[in-house]
Amino acid sequence: MPTQTLLVALTTFFATIGPLDLALVFLALTRDSTPVERRRFALRGVLIGGTILLFFAIFGEAVLRLFGITLPALRTAGGILLLLISIDMVFARHSGGTSTTTEEDVEARTRHDISVFPLATPLIAGPGAISAIILLITSAEGDYLKDAMVILALLLILAMTYLALRLAIPIQRLLGVTGLQVVSRIIGVLLTALAIQFIFDGVRSSGLVPGLQ
Repeated sequence: MPTQTLLVALTTFFATIGPLDLALVFLALTRDSTPVERRRFALRGVLIGGTILLFFAIFGEAVLRLFGITLPALRTAGGILLLLISIDMVFARHSGGTSTTTEEDVEARTRHDISVFPLATPLIAGPGAISAIILLITSAEGDYLKDAMVILALLLILAMTYLALRLAIPIQRLLGVTGLQVVSRIIGVLLTALAIQFIFDGVRSSGLVPGLQ
């Protein structure tokens, strides 16, 4: 169902891009920037990150064929990656799947323009989001309506991300760290179930286990 595809994609992208968490990181990285610079960083970061994700949405399958990666393998590997990300979300931990590493944080603080690194990548178009977009598009199996729902979900989350970056200070005041972690944990639980389903689908379609076809 297209509606189900849209809801799954929205949940997945909300978890792997994390607009609310990203707003706090953005606030920390731009504490010495002017409002005009923050606006420019936010717009450029979302546009560049979105372009990277759209590239993988269009050419992801071609990349898989180039490296000889099968769809069952992608579903299983992507499910495992999303599962690891969801576990980090539930336990309020940070990892390189959806955020920057400690070394990347140090480098980012010395940059005047953060719109490309670390904002566009790896914060917006990170390993989790890239895996998710390829996984969701290939799972549509050529259904153009489902593909459109996935792209629509991506664009909606990117728009939400831009708004979150622009409203980073009010969001921090409204929700605080505890409020953001509660939202993150709820989405993490939903993503855990989706990740397990991706793994099940990958194993079943691989033919490795007789009787699961």
